[in-house]
Amino acid sequence: MPKKLDGKPGSVRLIAGAWRGRSIEAPAGDIVRPTADRVREALFNRLAHAFEDFDLRGARVVDVFAGTGALGLEALSRGAAQAYLLDRNPAVITLLKRNVAKLGAEDRAVVMNADGAHLPRAAAACDLAFLDPPYGEGLVVPALQGLSRQGWLKPYALVSVETDAGEIEPAAEGFQLLDRRAYGRVAISVLRFG
Repeated sequence: MPKKLDGKPGSVRLIAGAWRGRSIEAPAGDIVRPTADRVREALFNRLAHAFEDFDLRGARVVDVFAGTGALGLEALSRGAAQAYLLDRNPAVITLLKRNVAKLGAEDRAVVMNADGAHLPRAAAACDLAFLDPPYGEGLVVPALQGLSRQGWLKPYALVSVETDAGEIEPAAEGFQLLDRRAYGRVAISVLRFG
């Protein structure tokens, strides 16, 4: 049974780009765990400066285990052309749709009800994927395999994987680890597909 959104909602602030400083809704409780502002900022700085063959402007992105949609919506704010926001919890899907509408991004953001560990066939191949699954549940490898098998990634696409810093580095056939950084209890690994 999917968890329900309980309690008073909070918010997540978008950091840069067209929607800099705008807030999106985040539920109370532990149904989602939004990526902290400082971690998101560090990730997007790495994406902008550390990988010379990657450009977020005009990119297509997929945010798996999207939660609030903060990663995909931050990418749109910074110039990505389209974002697919995937989650399987009906209450979270409703939240994602509200956040997309609040930003007026319905023409660039597609909200999909999809299980990150059992992804459906891709709507389109993407340049960048964000994986932020619940920690410690063994979902990273199935999600990476699903991204690959179901056509979600263009050749040489980047994949950002957020895990607990104590978890081992994510690895799956067809992916190369490019960078891993810890931010307190959180680690962000950037992999290349293909």
